[in-house]
This record gives sequence, structure tokens and C-alpha cells, in this order.
Amino acid sequence: MLEKKETSIKKEPEKAVLVGLITSAQDKRKVNEYLDELAFLVETAGGVPVERFTQSLDFPNPKTYVGTGKLEEIAAYVEAAEIDMVVFDDELGPSQIRNLEKVLECKILDRTNLILDIFASRARTAHAKVQVELAQYQYLLPRLTRMWTHLERQKGGIGLRGPGETEIETDRRIIRDKISLLKKKLVQIDKQKATQRKSRGKMIRVALVGYTNVGKSTLMNLLSKSDIFAENKLFATLDTTVRKVVIDNVPFLLSDTVGFIRKLPHNLVESFKSTLDEMRESDILLHVVDISHPEFEDHIKTVNQTLAEIGTGQKPVVMVFNKIDAYTFVEKEEDDLTPIEKENIPLEELKKSWMAKDNHPCVFISAKTKENYQRLRALLYENIRDVYAAKYPYNNFLY
Repeated sequence: MLEKKETSIKKEPEKAVLVGLITSAQDKRKVNEYLDELAFLVETAGGVPVERFTQSLDFPNPKTYVGTGKLEEIAAYVEAAEIDMVVFDDELGPSQIRNLEKVLECKILDRTNLILDIFASRARTAHAKVQVELAQYQYLLPRLTRMWTHLERQKGGIGLRGPGETEIETDRRIIRDKISLLKKKLVQIDKQKATQRKSRGKMIRVALVGYTNVGKSTLMNLLSKSDIFAENKLFATLDTTVRKVVIDNVPFLLSDTVGFIRKLPHNLVESFKSTLDEMRESDILLHVVDISHPEFEDHIKTVNQTLAEIGTGQKPVVMVFNKIDAYTFVEKEEDDLTPIEKENIPLEELKKSWMAKDNHPCVFISAKTKENYQRLRALLYENIRDVYAAKYPYNNFLY
């Protein structure tokens, strides 16, 4: 009897075209930076960005996002290069998606859909899956007409790792029921998480916060001597991980949280309430920054804005400038009249400027090579000691 040989055909990664707009709110440099990030998102989702298109407009075209001429240019490239999907850097409305599909005849995604897709592929625990599923349904609800019209010809892949709904007869009522059910589930989970946080006793809580892919999980592994998943991809961590850490006989709880990103979908922020509560209820925020990234200052602003929106209050913050091992310095020639950019500033000067202008204590480290690791531990100890003394003035075991 002949044995059946199982053959698996390796699927080719989907080719993507990226599209962004240059407006009064964002210049060409900023758009290119956003598109670089969008390309990283596509790669994280398993796709391959092969080309990008930009156009200067006062505001997005309400029908097709870009102008007619630019759309024809994109369509010609999509057909010639056999592109699988076109990804737009801003959130698209249902009619825009429908109109773009008719012209481009390929899969249309926006930044929100792409981020939700990555979250869907990264969710591991039941909690994270419920959070992502709720955000997905909230995103899909106003787009049901388009989604279900084209459901028969959708074959899966990036942007379509949905919550599992495959029935064409699914309508808005059923989706709303699902959203209601998922919200109830999350309320129950949030209560359980709140109970867990209360049961942690009087230990000081420290939360790692920061832009996505700045090395929070690597730092968590270093401080807690644990083995949490860390990867050079966006949103490697979705579930909040809490570890007990001891520095010089002082115990505290350290939590690793999901990274922030510009243009983070509002539904996702709402869904990840319990993750954000971990930040809100912490005593100290450890704000991790990738100092090697050319736009690290914008990343700091994004994180600070998000923290302000979720109401973290005036919590003590320790700035941890990570990845100094990857920081590059290109010295300018004396007769070079080009403006000084971040890459032309020596790290020592950058340190001095930040330490002088920032109100928070800060340290420059490499979680990868452990450079300045002991200084970070000492700084953490000092801040935990001060917070504990303020929070529990009648218990002076730290002194």
C-alpha cells in the first residue's frame, strides 16, 4: 500500500504598495517617516513593501483618498507589478475603500486595518484575543456592506485575519450582539485583573512604557532574569506580563505593556483598557526610548500624549534611553554647511542636553550589551525608595 506523501506549498508573501499624503499638517519628510513605519508594519504582518506613492493635497479626496491622476498611476503600477494589496497610511471610510477596490482591483487596507491584523496574529491569551476581536468588530461594523459584498472572493492573508466570521448572512444586528457580548466579557476580565492588582499587596509597581519596538521586553528580561518573548518586530508584546524583581533587597513588581504607535486606532486603545490600567495604577513609569532611532523625540511625544489621554496623572517617570550600542554618529566636515541633524551629534552631547532639559531622571543604557545596567538599577532603587517612603511613611524598612 502506497503511503500518501503530504505536500505543502509555501505561499509567497504578499506584495504591497504604500500610499501617503503630503498635507499642511505633515510635510514630505514626515510622510516619508510615516511610510517607513508603515513598511515596517507590512513586514511585521508578513508582507513585502515594494513601492510607495505620495501626493500633495490640502486634504484627502473624500472619494478615493488621492486624486484621479495619482490613482491611475497607482493602478497602472499595481497591474504591471502584480501587486496583491495597496496600503494607505490613514484610516479610510467605507465608500473610499469601495471606490478604490473598483479602480485598483486588489485588496485595499488602511493603517488601522493593518495594525488590527498584526494584533490578531500576535494575540496569544484568551484575554488578548477578546480585546483584539472587539476592536476588529468595531472597525468592521461601519464597513459591513463592503466586507460582505466582497466576501466570496476574499482568500485570506494580511488584513483578513478577522475574528473568524465567514457567514455571508451575518448582518449588523449580529455584529452588534457580538460587540455587546465581547464588552461584557472584557468587563469581567477587567474585574479579574483589577482583583489581581489589588492582591499584590503593598509592593511598589513599575510599568515599562514606550513606543513599539524600543526594547521593553529585552529590558524586562534583563531586570527580572526571565525569558519573555522579544523580537525585532512591531507589537511583539500584547499581553501584560508582570514579574517580581528585587534590587538590593527591595522587592517591586515590574510590568511589560503593549507598545504605542502613532495613529493608534482608538478602538484598540478602548479594547486594551486593562493593559492601560496597569499603567494607570503603577507607582513609577519606566519610559523606554530607542535612542538610535532618528525620530526618537517624536516617539517620546507620542507616548506622552497617549499617557496623558489615558490619565496616568503626575506619576514619577524615569527616562531610559536604550540601544546606545546602535547609536551612530557621523562627524561633519568643518566646511560642511548642511544643518546639524541628530546623527551629527555625539552621544555624550545628546546625553548632556537631555539631562539638562528633561525634568525626569534619565539613564542611557544598552539592554542588549548591559552597558550602564548597574546605573539603571541604582536609579530604579532610588526612585522606588522615594515612592515607598511617600506612600507608606510609617514603614521605613528601606532605610
